[in-house]
Amino acid sequence: MPVTLTKSQHLELYYYMKLNRMVEQQLTNLYRQGKVVGGLYSSLGQEAISVGCAYALGPEDYLAPMIRNQGAVMVKGFRPRDLFTQYMARATGPTGGRDSSSHFGDLGRRKVVAPISMLGDLIPVLAGVALAARYLGKKIVTLTWIGDGGSSTGAFHEGLNFAAVQRLPLVVVLENNQWAYSTPVSKQSLLKDFADKAKAYGIPGVVVDGNDVVAVYGVAKEAVDRARAGHGPTLIEAKTMRMKGHAEHDDAAYVPKAVLEEWKKKDPIERYEKFLASKKIMAEAEKRDIVARIERELKEDLDFAEKSPFPDPATQQQGVYCEAGCHEIRPDWAEPVKKVRAEPVLVTNNPPKRGIKKG
Repeated sequence: MPVTLTKSQHLELYYYMKLNRMVEQQLTNLYRQGKVVGGLYSSLGQEAISVGCAYALGPEDYLAPMIRNQGAVMVKGFRPRDLFTQYMARATGPTGGRDSSSHFGDLGRRKVVAPISMLGDLIPVLAGVALAARYLGKKIVTLTWIGDGGSSTGAFHEGLNFAAVQRLPLVVVLENNQWAYSTPVSKQSLLKDFADKAKAYGIPGVVVDGNDVVAVYGVAKEAVDRARAGHGPTLIEAKTMRMKGHAEHDDAAYVPKAVLEEWKKKDPIERYEKFLASKKIMAEAEKRDIVARIERELKEDLDFAEKSPFPDPATQQQGVYCEAGCHEIRPDWAEPVKKVRAEPVLVTNNPPKRGIKKG
C-alpha cells in the first residue's frame, strides 16, 4: 500500500536511524576501551527494521526487542544514556547494573518487554500480552522480532500457531540477516522466503526490503492496523544483512568479503539520505542540524554514564528475589472484574459441537 508520511515524520525516521548508528559506534569505542561489561551486539545495516517497525506502533502498544533492536527502544522513549549505563553496568542503568546488553524493559510507561535469551520465547510471551489485553478490553497491538535461525525453534511455532488460532493482535518481524551466528540461511532452510512459514498457520506472510525504512514502516503499519482491527497476526520477513559478527568479539571471517561489499552498497541510512534529498524532504543544512543534535545528546549522555557509579556491592541481593512486601502487584482492569470473569473471550476455528457431560 502507498505510504504517506509528513516531512516531520520522515525527518524523525532519519533521526532515529542515525541515532541508532551513532549510539552503537560509541558503544563500540567503549567496548574497545574495556568499559562495556559483557558482550556487545551490533545492528549495523539493520537500523531500518528496528526503527521502521517501532515507529508504526502506538504509544500504548507493546514491543519486545532482541539484541539488535536498540533503535526500537529509543523510538519507544529510552535515551542513549540508558544504553550506555546498561552496557557499562552502572547503578544508574535500567537494571541498576544487574544485567547486561539490551536486557532491560519498561512495562509501565514505555510498554517495552525485556528481551529473553532463549530465542523464540518472546513470541508466546507477546501472544500472552495480546490475549490479556483483549480480555481487558484494550485495543493494543504487540510486536516482537525473531531471527532467521530463531524461526526454527519450537517456541516460534507454538507461539505463532497459538496467536493465529486465537486471532491475537500480534506482529512478528523475522529479520533475515543471512546468518544464524556462523550458519548461513542456506544451511538451515530450503525456503527462499521465510515469510512462507506463515502459510502453515493460516496467516499473512509479507516480504519486505529490510534496508528501506519507508517500506518497512509501510508493511509494519499495515500489519499493526490489521491486528488492531481484529484480523489476527502477521509474519513479516525483512531481508537484510548482518554487517558485523554475531557480537563484537566475532570478526565474521566466515562471511565472504564480496557479500559484505555488495550489501554495503545497500546501507539503509545512506539510501534514505539519497531518497530524502531526491524528494527535497531534507536539505543538507537540516541533515547537519540533526547530526549536530545527536552529537550533543551523545556527549551529554556519555558524560552522565562515565560519571555514574557502579552498584554498591552491599546491595547485590536486592532486586533479585522478591521477599514478602518488596512491592505490590495489582491487576490493571479495563473492564469490571465480574464481567471479565463471566464473559471470557476465546476465539477458535473449530468450536465444540457438544457440551461437557455431567456426572
